[in-house]
Amino acid sequence: MTQSPFRLDGKTVLVTGAGGGIGRTLVEAFNAAGASVVGADREASMLAGLPLTRTILFDQADATATRAAIEADIAAHGVVDAVIANAGFTRAEHLGHLDDEVWASEMAINLNGVYALVDPITNAMAARGAGNVVLISSVNAIQHFGNPAYSAAKAGLIAYAKAIAVERGGEGVRANVVAPGSVRTPAWDHRLAADPGLLDKVLPHYPLGRMVSPQEVANAALFLASDAASGITGVTIPVDAGLTAGNLRFVNEVLRAQ
Repeated sequence: MTQSPFRLDGKTVLVTGAGGGIGRTLVEAFNAAGASVVGADREASMLAGLPLTRTILFDQADATATRAAIEADIAAHGVVDAVIANAGFTRAEHLGHLDDEVWASEMAINLNGVYALVDPITNAMAARGAGNVVLISSVNAIQHFGNPAYSAAKAGLIAYAKAIAVERGGEGVRANVVAPGSVRTPAWDHRLAADPGLLDKVLPHYPLGRMVSPQEVANAALFLASDAASGITGVTIPVDAGLTAGNLRFVNEVLRAQ
């Protein structure tokens, strides 16, 4: 019986930011698909209770430490079959929140740290002749919804994935991007506590009328990392309940209101 191309039995997958809301779901999804999952985050306590083969600890905001941790893991265990670069962070919600220090800090974790993570992995994958990279970006990389430094960094991930796809494709490495919209994780809890009516402002922008779930983001990453997507490289898949398809609020408030 031929194995389903959506399965990852016998594969090893690294998930970064594995202790977060999306990260924990990514770990569970890849584990359920048969993969051995390596989890990475800043502290071991963040990875407690997850079905992991092993862990790697580093702060992605520190590029030197990130690269060193990944190179040590490759030296000890060999390179993984796929990496899901999921870790990221933002607090600067508009231009008024930015200065040089804030800009640099958001670039450090969301772009520079991802490069330090992925570069040694893709080098080893290319030497082996096979590998798979999935970068978790954001709809903010496609259109502007605030968070300008984060958005610039996440847009950089799309360009970086294309570079890997083009320059490493001949060596068997694929690279793709998942761009989530608003994802209903515990990160929203503090916002909703501060403004219980926030969803009434957010949801009219989404054609599906809801935010997406961590599982929906994980499903897209799982597809791109699997042989089911063997002919796909250099693409960005929005998982955004239709947000980037067009402006629903304009249609409703301007056109349908006439």
